Amino acid sequence: MTRLSGAVRGVVAVLVALLTVTAASTTARANADPVAPADFVALRTVDPTILQEMRYFTPHNFVGARVDGYRQPICILTRPAAEALHKAQTNLLSQGYTLKVYDCYRPQRAVNHFVRWAEDLNDETTKGEFYPNVDKSRLFEDGYIAEKSGHSRGSTMDLTIVRLPATPTRPYVPGEPLVPCYAPQQQRFPDNSVDMGTGFDCFDTLAHTMDPRVQGRQRANRTLLKSTLEALGFVNLAEEWWHYTFKPEPYPDTYFDFPVSARSLAQGH
Repeated sequence: MTRLSGAVRGVVAVLVALLTVTAASTTARANADPVAPADFVALRTVDPTILQEMRYFTPHNFVGARVDGYRQPICILTRPAAEALHKAQTNLLSQGYTLKVYDCYRPQRAVNHFVRWAEDLNDETTKGEFYPNVDKSRLFEDGYIAEKSGHSRGSTMDLTIVRLPATPTRPYVPGEPLVPCYAPQQQRFPDNSVDMGTGFDCFDTLAHTMDPRVQGRQRANRTLLKSTLEALGFVNLAEEWWHYTFKPEPYPDTYFDFPVSARSLAQGH
């Protein structure tokens, strides 16, 4: 009887182990992240000289925390967009400048995070820097937040220009006093970029690329970025001096959700 019970226990143990493995593999399949199509690349593999300051991987953004889906601070783009950006970089390097990207491909889960943040009217932690003059309840109506983003299609990026030699931007310290994104350059959060009149992700009409109030060196800097990129097929979003899309887009109607990480590019690259 004891030997039989031991045998039964052994069979049960094997069955339990098999069921556990099966359940684990099923769960792994269910939780597997999507991967990028083969023509998505890490920008550094196309042009390692373009600076990358991926803001949504850090807490220094309008959400105030690392955004969902940003697992590594890397710029991912469709290959045509990356190669066009390389041409722009070559042009700017010859003039003593370099490009710097703040954001590139953005997964849908990150956009969903933006939407959840915008709907939480009690969270105004970052208002002092990113939207001092805008009531948070109007972020959707005024077009600052939307449920879909061209970034998720892979050919849109947010970027600026830095004069060479580039000095590093100091790290952001969570909880430090906030200064409006439209304040004079020497007052707002330090950025090693040229003065564009506002900081990145400034929810204010002064961020409109050709706002007539922006003049002098600030306007010249915006014009340099705009003319350089437009000559290579990029289209600017008029409300954001930093926002450009390479046309024609390989995926004009597809909104991807693979995470921002090297692993997303591992298959077929």
